[in-house]
Amino acid sequence: MSTSERRSSSLPSNAPDRPDVGEIDGAEIRAEDRAHVFHSWSAQAAINPTPIVAAQGCWFWDDEGNRYFDLAAQLVNVNLGHRHPDLVAAIRAQADRLLMVAPSFANDMRSRLARMVVERAPENMAKVFFTNGGADANEHAVRMARQHTGRTKILTAYHSYHGGSDLTMAMTMEPRGWMLDEPPGFVHFFRPHLYRSVFESDDWAEECERALAHLEAVILGEGPHTIAAVAFETVVGTNGALAPPDGYLEGVRELCDAHGILLIVDEVMVGFGRVGEWFAIQRWDVQPDLITFAKGVNSGSVPLGGVLMSHEVAATFDDRPYPGGLTYSGHPLACAAGVATIEVMERDNVLDHVRAIEPWLEEEIAGLAERHDSVGDIRGLGMFWAVELVTDASTREPLVPLVHGMHPPMTEVVAACRDRGVWPFAHQNRIQFAPPLVATRRELAWVIDVVDEALDVADRHAAAH
Repeated sequence: MSTSERRSSSLPSNAPDRPDVGEIDGAEIRAEDRAHVFHSWSAQAAINPTPIVAAQGCWFWDDEGNRYFDLAAQLVNVNLGHRHPDLVAAIRAQADRLLMVAPSFANDMRSRLARMVVERAPENMAKVFFTNGGADANEHAVRMARQHTGRTKILTAYHSYHGGSDLTMAMTMEPRGWMLDEPPGFVHFFRPHLYRSVFESDDWAEECERALAHLEAVILGEGPHTIAAVAFETVVGTNGALAPPDGYLEGVRELCDAHGILLIVDEVMVGFGRVGEWFAIQRWDVQPDLITFAKGVNSGSVPLGGVLMSHEVAATFDDRPYPGGLTYSGHPLACAAGVATIEVMERDNVLDHVRAIEPWLEEEIAGLAERHDSVGDIRGLGMFWAVELVTDASTREPLVPLVHGMHPPMTEVVAACRDRGVWPFAHQNRIQFAPPLVATRRELAWVIDVVDEALDVADRHAAAH
């Protein structure tokens, strides 16, 4: 489809105006940032971060007044959009009443949020240990598994990401995880991934069967009695919106049960509505032993994460101390925002909205594959999708190397999105769709048109390859 045949690319009528933030000195922001801020995952001299000065709903503005649709929901955490009034009010009210309380005390917001999270989790869950974010949630889940089982090994998947600490980088098996020496105790396996299958499968059923046989072989080869847990993202996040085929999670649960191994699922990115359930694993009705979460639990408003634990794991520490804690565990401001987030999601039927929009969004994204030779694969669930770009559909050669960082021509595709007012979630050879869960169909239709135009850039590079 030519650009002229596409729908209008003018801004959707419900796009908000920029909030009044007064005078902004973008040059000063940039100068102070470059002089004093050390940025993650970056060669410092090679970056020039864009100052963001305002945000509302699904949109944000830079210091020059440019408006962008937030297709990444920042880091897949601003699930209710920017500056949701109910979250702002909850944080203000809590700050007026009690700003900080140590984790050794009981607190109404901490207790209420823990109860609300447990009530919406799989029915075998009992308690919540609050953390400051996803990485330390995964660290503590590993510690709990080792303490509970008396075993040390943790099996994690390739094409995964679990956090930036030393331990979670050892769990991580993608290019960022290659940067550091890996501590002992971690063993890796391949998950099902039909588009880039290492099992040479012809369909999802075969891929599932072979992936489970592979995992069983790894378990038996390592010695089941040495393995504390199998840990992976329920739906792979940054590395491609990879959802497991039906039967896979059930099969992993059976393998773990057969050998006394715990199952840890990382829901930091896909928990709290991203795929239309409170927790993504509920789409498959499987009960893990530990669930890690963060990001969407309070719509990214104040740092917060946590570990949900089963009755059995929680009981391990009834009569013996748990060896771990955090100064800001269950911070009142963060928990107040979490309570408000869950209340808003239920009042406004956010999960129903995600479920209703999923088939339409899948069809719209599938249309990109039909119109662009550079699109090799699309995949996802709910409001979490990946468009994988290739130079050749038959060979599936990636448009750029599958290593950390942005590389031409992906940088050009991303620039084409930004020039048209969409700030995309891009990683390796993929554009991923992870908008705020409150994004409307009208807004997303406009985003699809923008990405459609930007993919012309990818097509030109693919044709020239």
